[in-house]
Amino acid sequence: MSFSKRLIAWYDQHGRDLPWRHTQDPYIIWLSEIILQQTRVEQGMPYFMRFSEQYPTVQDLASADEDDILNLWQGLGYYSRGRNMHKAARMVVSDFAGIFPTAYDEVIKLPGVGEYTAAAISSISANQAKAVLDGNVFRVLSRYFGVEVEINTPAGKKIFTELANEMLDADDPARYNQAIMDFGAMQCKPKSPTCGSCIFNQECVAPKEDKVHLLPLKKKGKGSRNRYFHYFIIEEDDKIMMSRRGEGDVWQNLYEFPMIETTEPLSGLDILKDERTKEYFSEDISLELKGNVIKHILSHQNIYAQFYKVNNPSALKLKKKSWNYVFLKDLNKLAQHKLIFSFIETNIS
Repeated sequence: MSFSKRLIAWYDQHGRDLPWRHTQDPYIIWLSEIILQQTRVEQGMPYFMRFSEQYPTVQDLASADEDDILNLWQGLGYYSRGRNMHKAARMVVSDFAGIFPTAYDEVIKLPGVGEYTAAAISSISANQAKAVLDGNVFRVLSRYFGVEVEINTPAGKKIFTELANEMLDADDPARYNQAIMDFGAMQCKPKSPTCGSCIFNQECVAPKEDKVHLLPLKKKGKGSRNRYFHYFIIEEDDKIMMSRRGEGDVWQNLYEFPMIETTEPLSGLDILKDERTKEYFSEDISLELKGNVIKHILSHQNIYAQFYKVNNPSALKLKKKSWNYVFLKDLNKLAQHKLIFSFIETNIS
């Protein structure tokens, strides 16, 4: 039996029962793929359920307000995915008469859709013979064939694309693509793969050459830069000061507390010495540290956040245009990034 047929047979017995696998609706499949980009199934499942219930059709999603979408997206991270999802839905309505495309060459034109996502949607919804290539597929193929080429280089991408298409079951690309992704997620896992019970353990190169822990190879990227955010919690009666982030930086258009960024870490209440603190607050400002510094890791950035309670809100003498009071009861209506809403959940009543 061929590699693809054995993989499909394994999938028929062990594949995950996921809600988006009970349909060929390209909109639902696309919704699941966008939500699961850089997200584990267990984390993404509740989001998929909420989005599919609130926006059951692409027209519903296209006509939604971006703030509502980002609020529903809250906690998934990489908010550009949510924004691109909204743009793509609007493009389907405007350019495809509201009918979600299934052809690879059309799907890939949508914002936020790359080669992998387009292949997944076109193969699963329309059985188009397009091989998916994601982290799971890289791992399975690199270990099975013993390919020692870095997967995130042009040469590696070319080799694995050719290999993925060569191994694709052209008669049943939908099941094959789902099979190899599940096999990588469940059997050929990044750490502690179950090689002993693997259907390919007799011919797989990696365990024979003791390279399971080495493959796939990946070229190291640039180091992360450190950023230091200092957040001011300013409450007055039943209101709290919030700030909406601008364009061109992390978390654009999301809400957070008024913030000052410094180039170096500060200890204690040294933020009081910063010229911007003196610009925004009067000399009698009373600050109280709220917890320890929180490290929040993003792609290529490490955010170190310190929170300060402003005990006398009247000390605020100047505020940015983006700083405005909102009612505490309305906080959950604002789309906040994870660093902020996690803090609010445990510290703001």
